[in-house]
Amino acid sequence: MAKYTVLGLSGSLRKDSANSKLLREAARLFEDCDFDLADLRFPLYDGDLESDQGVPAAVQKLSDDIADADAVLIATPEYNKGPSGVLKNALDWISRTKAKPWNGKPVAVMSAAAGRAGGERAQMVLRGFMVPFRPRILQGPEIHLANCSAQFDEDGKLNGEMYIRELTALMQALRAEVDR
Repeated sequence: MAKYTVLGLSGSLRKDSANSKLLREAARLFEDCDFDLADLRFPLYDGDLESDQGVPAAVQKLSDDIADADAVLIATPEYNKGPSGVLKNALDWISRTKAKPWNGKPVAVMSAAAGRAGGERAQMVLRGFMVPFRPRILQGPEIHLANCSAQFDEDGKLNGEMYIRELTALMQALRAEVDR
């Protein structure tokens, strides 16, 4: 079994983010991978800033990390029926780099939110945001972690057989997509 490089993008900057925990759990269930959680603390996209200073080094690093990864995991909270501004801003910045790091990249999308739908709408919108980049986004199983603050134990491990079973199946599908 090959050891893969898996990159995680969390749409939440919170230190104790359920979306970041979900990504860590996904990487654990992917098994035998080097996992890195990207830092999405970028300035707001501004064409004038780009013209004056170019693409920020942190954005270029993320673009390179996406290109170098075997697979990418993306988790978003749901804010006002959509993905977080942090995640959208990162996608906008990445689109300004010279490379096309997403093209053909295996990607698994998931969401964790406080509501009972678990970020389902945000995830649907996020999938639409990704279309121009042409990644190989898995269609399922879909992970919509509802009531997310109650879904992890004190060590950050995911609770609940159903969520663990579905996340494991998604990670097995992602591994198969990487091997394809």
